[in-house]
Amino acid sequence: MNPRERFLETLLFGSPDKIPFSPGGPRESTLRAWHAQGLPEEVNWFAHLLETIGVEPEQSTCERVGLGVSFTMIPDFDEIVIERKADSQIVQDWKGNICEISNKFDVSYLRHAKDFCTRRWIKCPVESRDDWEAMKERYDPHDPKRAPADLVERCTKLRERDTVSGIGFNGPFWQLREWCGFEGLCILMIEQPDFVHEMIAFWTDFVLETMRPILENVALDCVNMSEDMAYKAHSMISPAMAREFLLPAYDKWVAAIRASGCPIIDMDSDGYIAELIPIWIDAGINVCDPIEVAAHNDIVAYRRTFGRKMAYRGGIDKRAMAAGGDVLRDEMQRVIPPLLEDGGFIPACDHGVPADVSWPNFIDYARQLAQLTGWL
Repeated sequence: MNPRERFLETLLFGSPDKIPFSPGGPRESTLRAWHAQGLPEEVNWFAHLLETIGVEPEQSTCERVGLGVSFTMIPDFDEIVIERKADSQIVQDWKGNICEISNKFDVSYLRHAKDFCTRRWIKCPVESRDDWEAMKERYDPHDPKRAPADLVERCTKLRERDTVSGIGFNGPFWQLREWCGFEGLCILMIEQPDFVHEMIAFWTDFVLETMRPILENVALDCVNMSEDMAYKAHSMISPAMAREFLLPAYDKWVAAIRASGCPIIDMDSDGYIAELIPIWIDAGINVCDPIEVAAHNDIVAYRRTFGRKMAYRGGIDKRAMAAGGDVLRDEMQRVIPPLLEDGGFIPACDHGVPADVSWPNFIDYARQLAQLTGWL
């Protein structure tokens, strides 16, 4: 099987020849630790990992084509340092947030998840109706910078692909939280629900119009929604509020995506998602990740409860990876064989791989993963 066939067969409960090998990846601090623990600095870490454990990389014979469509604001806000302190700095990020971060990082770390960069929020870009009217101007789906001029030609080339092709965008909760802040959004949901519905309707239509020329010209393999709407033990808003505010957007997006022929719609949310999975299933979302174990997610129990209505990516406890030895082996055996027997599961680290996962332990984990998924 080629990589695309293997991915689809796995997540759609088919009969793959083996399971995609997707161990998860490091951040900058993790790579620094790995370089001190034996990973050569001049190599690509993933290629070196495959060579170390004896796994042949997946092969593609087709030209790799990116769609190049942006679902983010145009133009960005200026990234600036407002104030420097002894150990931290106050910055404005590209989304217009004012926040405080460590002096170990620069403002670009708020643009890309290069490392585990925590922050203290001070001010968010939408705090009034005037702010909202100004923000809307940055989300013109027809802005010529939003998609390449040769988008249709790129879509045509993708029809003969042998690798996975997809797009991703923010879900309504994630996007409104970026505009209003978490606390601000939750207060608005209680005090000004009509305003929240208005913003969500705008975002729903923007996403539909932005992805329309893609969906009209190629059947993608996977569409990813980023939502991150759960704490360690509960969702950030109640299931009832999620159904009221978010489900209408999911319904419209899923209908359009399904009509285009795309078979997989994947929801990404950290935290405890047991209360949310039924809502996603009702919307027609059929894959979710990363299934964080420390947030009390039990992926084996989810399979018993939800059956083949939901497939999963992730689910391997990063804490067990850090511990290594019998702890890691027990975790791998707890999760992988029961789910692989039924299908609909690509095992991986349950988030970005942190620096306390040593390079030797990561090699051991990757070797076990390759053995369990059919690569060794």
